[in-house]
Amino acid sequence: MAYIPQLRIPATYMRGGTSKGVFFRLEDLPAGAQVPGPARDALLMRVIGSPDPYAKHTDGMGGATSSTSKCVIIGPASVPDHDVDYLYGQVSIDTAFVDWSGNCGNLSTAVGPFAIANGFVDPVRIPRDGTVAVRVWQANIGKTIIVHVPVADGQVQETGDFELDGVTFPAAEIVLEFVDPADEGEGDGGGAMFPTGHLVDDLDVPGVGMLRATFINAGIPTIFVDAASIGYTGTELQDAINGDAKALAMFETIRAHGAVRMGLIGDVTEAPKRQHTPKVAFVAPPRDHVVSSGKAIAAGDIDLLVRALSMGKLHHAMMGTAAVAIGTAAAIPGTLVNLAAGGGARTSVRFGHPSGTLRVGAEAVEVDGQWTVAKAIMSRSARVLMEGAIRVPGDTLG
Repeated sequence: MAYIPQLRIPATYMRGGTSKGVFFRLEDLPAGAQVPGPARDALLMRVIGSPDPYAKHTDGMGGATSSTSKCVIIGPASVPDHDVDYLYGQVSIDTAFVDWSGNCGNLSTAVGPFAIANGFVDPVRIPRDGTVAVRVWQANIGKTIIVHVPVADGQVQETGDFELDGVTFPAAEIVLEFVDPADEGEGDGGGAMFPTGHLVDDLDVPGVGMLRATFINAGIPTIFVDAASIGYTGTELQDAINGDAKALAMFETIRAHGAVRMGLIGDVTEAPKRQHTPKVAFVAPPRDHVVSSGKAIAAGDIDLLVRALSMGKLHHAMMGTAAVAIGTAAAIPGTLVNLAAGGGARTSVRFGHPSGTLRVGAEAVEVDGQWTVAKAIMSRSARVLMEGAIRVPGDTLG
């Protein structure tokens, strides 16, 4: 029997924030995968090692978690005044599915360094020492992200002393600006940040009961509920949730019914095909607690506690896009996030997550009854872990 040789595809394996992913230049992909469709999805699933009934990704580059089952495609900018197009695919672990419905805020951090290193940014804009503002068009959601990348001796600076909770080693600080982060393209709220038209809604969830919820389209569509209303304190670590099948089923039910309420899907039966969005998170007022590293966090060091689920599991830290949603909601008086933080007007918030704390800034303005946020800002870090070529079986694309 004749066997088809493996394909060799140039790629870079990068950490961005608290996530990892495989980065490709669009031009390096096989012709069939340079356009959206089954061939592209099949390639990315094989790269990651999905679907994997063992949930290990032993035969791929994935790490069998939502934070490490990611692929990024970078191409020339399709929008004026931008440097690159950035397309993000969240690969399901145990099903044959790639979700293109949202962005990864953590990997957005790595897009700037990747764009500079791969010639997408005009060399005349790159100082010998300083910072380059890489303008990124996030093609999944049609938004601009400005990634401020430090440069030393004409090269991307990756090492430094910036510490990010959820990442073991320090690195160079990268500042991200999510411009106009509200998602105007989905929901039944006429393009509003709050798709139902309310800051807080009642959501009837079968098997759970009536929950108060804040539905917001900012950074990524997100459903916020009070921790106490579902029996939690907001200090939970991964094992407390991910080891509880009943809890995971409850959160997925909340997510599915919330997605219908937000207008993202027409019926709860569609939720399994939209795993990446919306996110579901629970919030609580600050309290003393211990995070996954063993570090003690005092109530006075944070404004509130937040725990968020991604791809059906509690995230080990916080998704970057969910952090944008948190910062935006915290800036708007009356949302559940704002109330958990003590209420009132604010332009930044520091919240506790399972790995530590994170600060995000956002300024909200109400005009004619509609809330808008010009941008949300946070600091992350990124670095190249490996570069070279990915190998996949030659018959992967069919």
